[in-house]
Amino acid sequence: MPSEIADHIANVSVIDTHSHLRGDYAWEGPDAPDILSDLFGWYSSSDLIVAGASLDAVARLQDGGNEDLEGRFAGVAAAWDVAQFTGYGEAVRIAARDLYEIELVSEQTIRAGQHRLQTLQRQGGCVALLRDRAKLDHVQTDLGLDVIDLPRTSAAFFLRDLSLRRFAIGAIDDPVIEAATGVTIRNLATLGQAMEALFARCAPLSIALKSQHAYVRTLAWHKRTDADAERAVRAVLGGGPGSGDPQSEARLCLGDWCLARGVELAGAYQLPIKLHTGYLANTGQLGTAMPVDRLRAGHLAPLLMEYPNARFVLMHIAYPYSDELIALAKHFGNVSVDLCWAWAINPLASKDFVRRFLHAVPMNKLFAFGDDATTPSMAYAYAVQMRRWLTRALEEEVADGFLTTRQAMDGATRLLRGNQLACFDIAGRQRAVRDATSTHERHPWPYRYDSGGSAPERCVP
Repeated sequence: MPSEIADHIANVSVIDTHSHLRGDYAWEGPDAPDILSDLFGWYSSSDLIVAGASLDAVARLQDGGNEDLEGRFAGVAAAWDVAQFTGYGEAVRIAARDLYEIELVSEQTIRAGQHRLQTLQRQGGCVALLRDRAKLDHVQTDLGLDVIDLPRTSAAFFLRDLSLRRFAIGAIDDPVIEAATGVTIRNLATLGQAMEALFARCAPLSIALKSQHAYVRTLAWHKRTDADAERAVRAVLGGGPGSGDPQSEARLCLGDWCLARGVELAGAYQLPIKLHTGYLANTGQLGTAMPVDRLRAGHLAPLLMEYPNARFVLMHIAYPYSDELIALAKHFGNVSVDLCWAWAINPLASKDFVRRFLHAVPMNKLFAFGDDATTPSMAYAYAVQMRRWLTRALEEEVADGFLTTRQAMDGATRLLRGNQLACFDIAGRQRAVRDATSTHERHPWPYRYDSGGSAPERCVP
């Protein structure tokens, strides 16, 4: 029988602070995943590769156009046998059992799961799965600067992060920036104008500013002068030797300058700043391309000191540098920490992180969940996984005499939604989105809303 704490955590409507969900039509339209590309289309495939599956076998596994489900799974069956007990594997098993009635994922069971998946991929099924089964209040999703087709009825459920990534890696020559802002960058002045135009267009309908530049460059930040940035603009746009390297001094200089301007603009529009820290995804596919020394959250200390009035959300518990992140949150009042994705990376480490955090930092600085998924089924699974491991963490605190049951339950509510409500202007942004959908049939950002009838012929990125 579930404990009082477990029952409470299982029924809180959770605020999901980080996702890559593309909305209803990516789930119910012609581009919808099949059972194998759903279960193994995102993080879990990396563990398969690390376990020994070939890149070709994983690519075939994820090929939804190939109807040979049994053959596709057979190529990774041996790897799955040893990878199923990781955090990623646990989430796959949760989705398979709860949603597709598969107790043991195998060649013999996968086809029956496909039929059950298709019953979930109905009109309105995406939000129903997230809101009613995963019990999510809403989703905050990072889709870069893409504009996505979305039913008008889902507008306030899928809130968008405003991506600063291209600016933060110094990629000012990326044509996506000009397309998104209408500004041709020729010098530092026009770079500033492009950033201002992006915020003017997108920030009023965004829930936060987001950057995951750690995938491309170091998190180390240095204050840059306008003169240095102007020289860097000329170097990058001039296309000289090495100017395309994200580790070049010119790109790093521009990234630092743009990150600072982004923080300032985020403040003007009252947006928290979400920053990826720690572990990188897809490392099984990237091989050795995870320079762990550059992923430490401590590299951000100069930025945190430079902008004491900004609201920073440091994501993914900076795994494996989690204690360093706790120290930052303890020292800087402008820092909150997000467990998004961390439960799936290493659920045991995340459980222990919660306990260490609560004994070092005021509990209003911790967010419990972000699904970091691309399909609602896996978002559901990650939510279930989080609730189970958070329950274990708080039950241990009670068993050890550090919390009463009531304090654990109240603390859980804070971690699952209360702290997020205090950090993000959720009601205000949802109101702004609803106003936008009522006055524009096809709004240019963040979604092309329609009346919510049926999926377009193909999902438009």
